[in-house]
Amino acid sequence: MKCFTPTNVLAFVIFILCFDAWCFGEADIDMAPMEKAEQEALYSVIQGFVGSWWNGSDLYPDPCGWTPIQGVTCDLFDGLWHVTTLNIGPVHENSLGCSKNVEFRSQLFEQLKHLKDLSFFNCFVSQHKHPVAIPSRTWEKLASSLESLEFRSNPGLIGEIPASFGSLVRLQSLVLLDNGLTGQLPASIGNLVNLERLVVAENRFMGPVPDSFGGLTQLLIFDLSRNLLSGPLPSTIGGLTSLLKLDLSNNLLEGNLPSEIGDLKHLTLLDLRNNKFSGGLSKSFEGLFSLEEMVLSNNPIGGDLKSLEWKKLEQLEVLDLSNTGLRGEIPESISELKRLRFLGLSDNNLSGNLSPMLATLPCVGALYLNGNNLKGELKFSEFFYGKLGRRLGLWDNPNLCYPIGLSPEISHVPFGVKPCQQKVKLLQPNSNAHLGDDANLDQNSHLMASLGSSSYGVKGFWWSISLEILIMSSFL
Repeated sequence: MKCFTPTNVLAFVIFILCFDAWCFGEADIDMAPMEKAEQEALYSVIQGFVGSWWNGSDLYPDPCGWTPIQGVTCDLFDGLWHVTTLNIGPVHENSLGCSKNVEFRSQLFEQLKHLKDLSFFNCFVSQHKHPVAIPSRTWEKLASSLESLEFRSNPGLIGEIPASFGSLVRLQSLVLLDNGLTGQLPASIGNLVNLERLVVAENRFMGPVPDSFGGLTQLLIFDLSRNLLSGPLPSTIGGLTSLLKLDLSNNLLEGNLPSEIGDLKHLTLLDLRNNKFSGGLSKSFEGLFSLEEMVLSNNPIGGDLKSLEWKKLEQLEVLDLSNTGLRGEIPESISELKRLRFLGLSDNNLSGNLSPMLATLPCVGALYLNGNNLKGELKFSEFFYGKLGRRLGLWDNPNLCYPIGLSPEISHVPFGVKPCQQKVKLLQPNSNAHLGDDANLDQNSHLMASLGSSSYGVKGFWWSISLEILIMSSFL
């Protein structure tokens, strides 16, 4: 029989005590009550969105315990369960869908005092038959708890953003994405100094970007894309010193690009495409040391690529300046962007010869230079043509050509570019040189002779025939 030492007995006692405490602790959590008033408020709020048929008290008698409701999360405060998350809409397969006639009931604002996260996904779906507006008041009653508010994919959600959203001072995330909202952006949003994410994309907002937004110094993601915003971009944009991603694409914004954008030292994405910005590229962009993607296409920006020292943007992976009215030559310094994967300079007024150094970009997978006035003979290797294929856009450059000696394989010929015209140097009739001598064939000069009549008589006639045969054979 094995003897128990004092050490073994002590360890066994400690194990029993810990196991007992863990079991009873779990039991205390499972048995923790929920205030009756808050429980009934939760049922009423959900019923307002999913329909009067829904009987929460029968289906989910313990919503924070053994009968949880999909989309509802609870946390313990002072020994009681309280609702902290409420997601309305078909986020998951077993989520509750919304009825056609929805209702924001007062209990949402008055009884759920610990609510941190509130979201509505694909809940208000009919703009014409059952439009719904966001309540304009009572949001201040959630000011002490709400940290995240989202309305996503609700085409039937109409009207303006309530100015009372500006009272939600604890808010860290405000997402109003793909709805039917209209009107102007309220300046009161600038009061939300704890915001880290502001996304109001894909609505129909009009008017200017408020100056007050420049006070959102904690903002990391700022997305106002796919709206009808107009006017100049305020210089206060430079106050968003924590910003990582700035997307103002697909609006009607105009005027010069503010130099204050260069103060956004942590910015990794700058997307301003499809607007009306002008005035050239700001020299201050050289200060965007962290920038990985610069997309400014389809703006009448104008100016010259040489206005920037591109090598300072060493983190750049995507550069799209297509259809921006650029002039001048493509600077060789762009080939120093060793992380560049995509370069789009199509549909501009760029001119001059292409530097073969562009082929030394180690990561480049797409290079679009089509629709410009580039000229001369291409100096890229066959490997480079084969690597990029149709992702090498050089068409619509009338004075650009590729050398005749290039492999005839289709993958090695730049699409839409003509072969360079072969040039032949004419021999003098009394010359001792022979037609077969390679030294007398110059492929870098134009063929300037007429193959019609000759003033050299019979000898000149045979010279003409020989020259014609030589030219024809070079194309076989």
